[in-house]
Amino acid sequence: MRFVDEAKIQVRAGKGGHGCVSFRREKFVPRGGPDGGNGGDGGSVYLRADNRLLSLYDFRLKRLYEAQNGQPGQGSQCDGKKGTDLVLGLPVGTLVFAEGPEGERLLADLSEPDSLALAARGGRGGKGNEHFKSATMRAPRFAQPGEPGEELNLRLELKILADAGLIGLPNAGKSTFISRVSAARPKIAAYPFTTLTPNLGVMIDEVDPDKRMVIADIPGLIEGAHAGQGLGHRFLKHVERTRFLVHMLSIEDVDDADPWAGFELVNEELRRFDPELAERRQIEVVNKIDLVDEERLETLKARAEADGRKIFFISAREEQALEPLVAELWRLRDELARHEPLLRYEREEAEADEEFPDIEVIYTRE
Repeated sequence: MRFVDEAKIQVRAGKGGHGCVSFRREKFVPRGGPDGGNGGDGGSVYLRADNRLLSLYDFRLKRLYEAQNGQPGQGSQCDGKKGTDLVLGLPVGTLVFAEGPEGERLLADLSEPDSLALAARGGRGGKGNEHFKSATMRAPRFAQPGEPGEELNLRLELKILADAGLIGLPNAGKSTFISRVSAARPKIAAYPFTTLTPNLGVMIDEVDPDKRMVIADIPGLIEGAHAGQGLGHRFLKHVERTRFLVHMLSIEDVDDADPWAGFELVNEELRRFDPELAERRQIEVVNKIDLVDEERLETLKARAEADGRKIFFISAREEQALEPLVAELWRLRDELARHEPLLRYEREEAEADEEFPDIEVIYTRE
């Protein structure tokens, strides 16, 4: 299945059914009076967060989603049947934006599994003529039409819910690391941009199996990523909700003159993408230590300590020195709260379910 994290769809709630104009006509019952039933309400469109879904690919294939219309009222005071609601399943972490003449507004943030949001309200059914009878109006020959349902254009944007975001230059060994600490098996090869879409790995605590941590492996960032260079800029939004970032650098990219330049390059791209994201708590990791001798490794560790940087030196491929890093991941996972998405829009309060402001009538002749 293709990974798709943005889609545009149209949702249309059902129309309300028309009220009925009817009079009771029965033998030996003179002046039976009006008995037209009310129309049924139209079905509404709801959005539900489903943790079994990982992509918005299906919404690229189908763009229009409609709920069922309400049925019209009938004689003998029979009300029409309500239209069936339509419930659309979306991946957990999806932001739903409603498009309007004044721009976009945030309609729902499906950040919790099974959370439910109303997207389009169904139209109310019209009142039948039985509803309008009174002492001064014994035989109303009119009824209300059903209201049209709401119709909205929605933009869906998936921002993966992860506890830790794994970032760094291409070929830093991020995919190898996530394959060692979780059950994820991403494609791994010795060339840049092996990772084409974000990979998710789930770490499970050996002591408490119910305690889990989700790590998102983001495609490598290169210089100029904020301006669209490379692949990583497209997926930076998937680390917006993370509690912290794991910044990985290959020891092959460490220069003795300026050993931490790789960290600074990616951090600068983060700052240009969004300053708030650049301030996120980071764990700095140097990977592939199996490619250098012990003497150079000790020199780099001493340099990191002298520079006041807490850097974890590991080899994901050989599974060297992973335990201290994993312990630090669990510590920050318990210490820090998950962030909100960086893009924020004001929510509009739902309108109260009020009566029809004006009676719109349908006239009929007997």
